[in-house]
Amino acid sequence: MDPLHIIQRLPFRAFVFAERAHRGQLRRYTGEPYIVHCGEVAMTTARYVIDDWSDIAVAVAWLHDVREDCNVADDELCEEFGREVANGVHLLSDLESGNRALRKRLSRERLSTAPGWVQTIKCADLLSNLPSIVTYDRAFAPLYLREAQLLLEVLTSADRSLHHAVSAAITSYAEHYSALMPT
Repeated sequence: MDPLHIIQRLPFRAFVFAERAHRGQLRRYTGEPYIVHCGEVAMTTARYVIDDWSDIAVAVAWLHDVREDCNVADDELCEEFGREVANGVHLLSDLESGNRALRKRLSRERLSTAPGWVQTIKCADLLSNLPSIVTYDRAFAPLYLREAQLLLEVLTSADRSLHHAVSAAITSYAEHYSALMPT
């Protein structure tokens, strides 16, 4: 493939934008550059969204945290990548206010009506976040696992194989985690 064609493709442009937006940010538990998480989500999305939405889905996966973590506006995303990408990022952005329980409920409501390709990206996001939270934050992990399970229950239009993989990961981590808890 022609290198010029690659850099003009939507997913590559989204990667470049996300890398600049997240530059200097580190993953909370591992200290890795934050773009590593975005890459994990994008690569997982690329494996599971193989249809007319695949380039848009992979671009949105790269960009999924730029609104909430980098204060990138919908208008900027729309101008740079088009309305579909901006809408996908918006649907994946946790911008609700209130206490944690309310924010998570509102997030589930928002995502429950999102298109399947957006729900698939959210599954990829969960799959990327689960290992580090369970490994490095024993105090928060039980709450996160419950929230992830509740969220997964409303992601009914996500890719079935990925949905199943996330469900299995949540179950495995929950069983592993409960085995470590004192009785």
